[in-house]
Amino acid sequence: MLPTMMTYIEEEPAALAKILREYQQHLAPLADYVRQRPVRRLLILATGSSLNAAMCAQHFFEHRFGIRVDIKEPYNFVHYEIIDPGTDLVLAISQSGKSASTLIAMQKVQAANLPVFALTSDPHSPIGEACDAVLDINTGIEKVGFVTRGFSATVLNLLLIALIIARAQQQITDDDVQNSLAELQQIADAIPTAIARTQAFFDHHEKTFRDGTRFVAIGYGALTGVAKEFETKFTETVRVPSSGFELEAYMHGPYLEANAQHVMVFIEDAPNARLRALQEYMTPAVNQTFRVSPGTTQNAQTLALECPVTHSFSPLLLIVPMQILAWRTACAKDINLAVRIFDDFDRVLKSKI
Repeated sequence: MLPTMMTYIEEEPAALAKILREYQQHLAPLADYVRQRPVRRLLILATGSSLNAAMCAQHFFEHRFGIRVDIKEPYNFVHYEIIDPGTDLVLAISQSGKSASTLIAMQKVQAANLPVFALTSDPHSPIGEACDAVLDINTGIEKVGFVTRGFSATVLNLLLIALIIARAQQQITDDDVQNSLAELQQIADAIPTAIARTQAFFDHHEKTFRDGTRFVAIGYGALTGVAKEFETKFTETVRVPSSGFELEAYMHGPYLEANAQHVMVFIEDAPNARLRALQEYMTPAVNQTFRVSPGTTQNAQTLALECPVTHSFSPLLLIVPMQILAWRTACAKDINLAVRIFDDFDRVLKSKI
């Protein structure tokens, strides 16, 4: 039987556990590099889900370790931006290793005599071959175009990269590293329960998701990346207008489009008064509002995963419901994701090599 998007979601606990066991081997080139030089400013080149993954990990780099992270869309970076001379480390992210714009952005950086590390699932891809050092995501290539396992694996690898840099710079101890690894493993262990709870939640609200014509997710901080990946996954699979917004950004204009057909998903890592006030305000204006939380609050409109997490690591858990909701909504709308559409897109537009 051919794998589906749900197949890869169900593989996430084992995949993340494997990464945690083997990360020192697969991220060794970076560890060797940062032992020799301090890293205070990191440039990440990424697009699509890879960019969303970087947004999920940015908080951990910056607020835990004071490492400034600049995330750049490759095309805009190449044609309209300059390289910050204070950049200490460059990381190009492409799960397939075939993103044409990311490859060109790498070449611009290398021409300025800055080495580029590539985080990819295919070390033998064009990006893997062109970079200065490969960091293997360590999950292999997904055979379904709507990446899920690879997204979560990318987020985890980025969190581990932050730990490697911080340890090399003596910002944390070996005990601190082990405590973080234990928390990350706990999240991986909680994913099967999160899957089961999300499946039951969807079963209860299937009609709302099936009939939805516009989907909006709201997050904040590290969860902004989760909201943006919600946008990416729903757009790719459900194929109706879908958006992910940072909490305050939504309040500055986008709320004016809300109508009685919209379905809104509010994502929190802990009770957030501002987010809940917005949900309360928007509920009468839209078809339905839902909240996804790692907490224990139980009501019909809240998906509670009952697995407390720190804010920096919360995307690793809270992305799972977004992936399942996208898959189940597409299935409920009778969208056959095994049938490729726009099959000549990459060839005609040369977006991938």
